[in-house]
Amino acid sequence: MSTSFQELGVPLEFIQLLNTKDITVPTPIQEATMQDAMQGNDLCGRAPTGSGKTIAFGIPVITGVAKATAKRPTGLILAPTRELAEQITSELQGLAQLGKRSMLAVYGGTSIKKHKNRLNKGVDILVACPGRLNDLLQQKALTLDDVSFVVIDEADRMADMGFLPEVKKIVQLTKGDRQTILFSATLDGAVSELTRQFQNNPIRHEVGSKTPDMQSMEHFFWKVNRDSRVPAAANLILQRGKTIVFTRTRYGAERAAKHLKQSGIGAVALHGGKTQHQRDRSLRAFTDGEALALVCTDVAARGIHIDNVDCVLHYDPPEDSKAYIHRSGRTARAGATGIVVCFVDKVQHSYVKRLQRDLQLNIPITDIQDTNAIDATQQSPAALTSHESKHELKHVSKHDRDTKKRVRINTPRRRKTRPTDKKKKFNIKKRKAVIKKTVSNMTSRSKKNKIRKRRRLAEPRSQENSSSHKTINRRRRSTKRKNK
Repeated sequence: MSTSFQELGVPLEFIQLLNTKDITVPTPIQEATMQDAMQGNDLCGRAPTGSGKTIAFGIPVITGVAKATAKRPTGLILAPTRELAEQITSELQGLAQLGKRSMLAVYGGTSIKKHKNRLNKGVDILVACPGRLNDLLQQKALTLDDVSFVVIDEADRMADMGFLPEVKKIVQLTKGDRQTILFSATLDGAVSELTRQFQNNPIRHEVGSKTPDMQSMEHFFWKVNRDSRVPAAANLILQRGKTIVFTRTRYGAERAAKHLKQSGIGAVALHGGKTQHQRDRSLRAFTDGEALALVCTDVAARGIHIDNVDCVLHYDPPEDSKAYIHRSGRTARAGATGIVVCFVDKVQHSYVKRLQRDLQLNIPITDIQDTNAIDATQQSPAALTSHESKHELKHVSKHDRDTKKRVRINTPRRRKTRPTDKKKKFNIKKRKAVIKKTVSNMTSRSKKNKIRKRRRLAEPRSQENSSSHKTINRRRRSTKRKNK
């Protein structure tokens, strides 16, 4: 029999609010960690994304921190990405209002002035990305001296993104007797060093598998030429429904989204080059069902919880097996099944085979013409412009470059019109005449200047001349004008 929220010590008004959101029974990670966290213990938890971690650490933070004064927050939640920081804030905002605690999310890509103004009014719980928090600390917009509760979410992602040195500096600025909760998909390597350095006898809880269940997904590897990817992707999305499409570069995400739109598919792009407002709008369009496809880079592979994703498409193969797992983990959540499709170009064949060996997936790479999963389409992809083709060659993935094979893109070449012999001769004559004229002008000017200089030196200088040389020059100029 599962434990109820009431048995875990959650306040009654919080339980009522959770019930309105159809959250009636605690998830395994909530059941394992909430009671220990509310008793003031340090925690070290491993759980996959979408397992209910936010509420697991959110309620203890809201009930455990004191009211803050201006520029002196009392609770701190660190998140690796803007999307995750915004998601944590929106999920906990209602509970924080019930607990009479204020929350603020700070991250790059938004106005730092607005963040400063809010901090001046006093914020109890600060949800922050390390980069923006460091900027605010350097500008003395806040101090962390009063922070008694620290949460580090997605610690392994922080390590992957190179944020751990910044995280360590930030945590060192908080109270010495703080309570620290850490959540991560893995608890080894750099993450274990973080727990040793900043946690006091942490209680360890591990829920679920270390990686997404690869067996709950159907995996397909399809041989698709680069110029056939758009119609193949369009047909897959139409048949399977809500799809996250992964590309290797920002430019690739924008271009794929544009071409899918031209093929009649509602698609939005999501990557680090967009402003926060644009990213929020793209996520909202996908979650609300306005767009069938979310075309994104690996920035969205971790930390963002999107329900009911039917299919994951690796438009470009991932960098390594770890990236493949994290990308594919966007589907087949909470016991559901999902489809994972990977497009493979000719030059990527050997690389993808190595990837399959690392993942222990013994699946043949099927020609797109021989599979019944996608119907043939009459629609061809939009032609690449010369500007786009340059970018395509520039951003060829690393493993493509390793094969030392250049990816060819069929773009029409412009012929340079050559001038006729008569035109050529005329142009040469014209150039010579211009050069001769400029040289003669230069020599004549220099001669005139030399003559003027000699005259000035030859003239006997009176007291008037020596005292007021500028006046004489003015007089000379005026007499010249009169003579003219």
